[in-house]
Amino acid sequence: MALSTQPYKGARDFYPEDKRMQSFMFKKMSAVCERFGYEAYDAPMLEPTELYLSKGNEEIIQDQTYSFTDRGGRSVTMRTEMTPSVSRMVAGKRQELAYPLRWYSIPQCWRYERMQRGRGREFYQLNVDIFGSDEVSAEQEIIMLANELMKSFKAKPDMYTIKINSRQLMNHLFTHLLHLDETTQATLGRLIDKMHKMDHAEFIAQSDMILTPSARDNGGSELLQAFLSAEDIQSLPGQLAGHDSLTALQELMHRLDKNGIHNVVFDPTLMRGFDYYTDIVFEVFDTNPDNNRSMFGGGRYDGLVASFGAEPLPTVGFGMGDLTLMNFLEGHGILPHPKTTTEVYAIMLGDVYDEALAVVEQLRGMGVRVAFDFTNRKIDKMIKAADKKSIPYVLFIGEDELNNDQFALKHLESGEEERHGVDRLVSIIKDRRK
Repeated sequence: MALSTQPYKGARDFYPEDKRMQSFMFKKMSAVCERFGYEAYDAPMLEPTELYLSKGNEEIIQDQTYSFTDRGGRSVTMRTEMTPSVSRMVAGKRQELAYPLRWYSIPQCWRYERMQRGRGREFYQLNVDIFGSDEVSAEQEIIMLANELMKSFKAKPDMYTIKINSRQLMNHLFTHLLHLDETTQATLGRLIDKMHKMDHAEFIAQSDMILTPSARDNGGSELLQAFLSAEDIQSLPGQLAGHDSLTALQELMHRLDKNGIHNVVFDPTLMRGFDYYTDIVFEVFDTNPDNNRSMFGGGRYDGLVASFGAEPLPTVGFGMGDLTLMNFLEGHGILPHPKTTTEVYAIMLGDVYDEALAVVEQLRGMGVRVAFDFTNRKIDKMIKAADKKSIPYVLFIGEDELNNDQFALKHLESGEEERHGVDRLVSIIKDRRK
């Protein structure tokens, strides 16, 4: 029986054209992060399972991890996200690092989940974090960076919306106004996180079931619905109007507006699925009606570093997945199609292998990216191969060319052909890069 040519379900093969696209995206991400002063880091693909069990989304831990016991009897898990790993790394050198700490990474992650558009079991995710600041300036910088990322991919402000909320505000509502215990709060939070995917009547029925009888009798259902339907901070129920978290939200929105980011809105239904968020959270939503969904997000999580026994460290960060970004770019017609980086396809004419290779090596030494076809196939087949690879130039090297030190360079798209020495060839090819 022949082996299957398909990759593992939920994972992807990256053929050269796919890898070019990935490299293009990653270079953009890295460039924007480094403009803001963030430094790259990495961590192991495998982590001890307890790293994810200590604090996280229970559904992901129980149902969506690739976990196994290694040969040493240790339970290990393929990373589902980078936040626990980077928190572990920072905790490990808590006293040695200079703060505020700005780090980013683009790791491969794995989750065993139901596959759908924008979600695979294997994915890459840009992670950006700033450690060591409890000021709203940290949220401001992180959202500015996220917005700059969108602009770097040629996204216009009307193509996406940045939604923000406060987990402290939610906790105040749940704890002090609805009088819910921690378990019930988590259940209601997960329900709210899914509410836009549910029928409204079903959501109301399920949320009523979660509330205690006394909370329902004291108007808790009405308060919850009034909170979740508020279109802006000014529309919140009076019981929440004076909460401290609203000051931080309003200050953040004001600052971002001054930064020229005008597509920021308050969304009281925004929860973020992870339990480790402690205050302001945000998500970037695609406004395309065919893909009207959250693309990526993050927020403040001040407790994870302390869970490793280190001194607490205020932290803000976000994660941007490659699949949702590609869907966004494609949906808005701004998905690029990067071409091969190979610039010249050198074709050997006749039995001149050593001499032709010397010319090829000379070109490479001068910074030109050259593929050498030494197969001695028919010329038309070699030219077709170059064209199929989208290589812009074909260079012919035969005895006449070598004797005269003049080589024929053909531009495949225009059909133009010129004869020049090596120095002039290099100049022509490099000019095309500009």
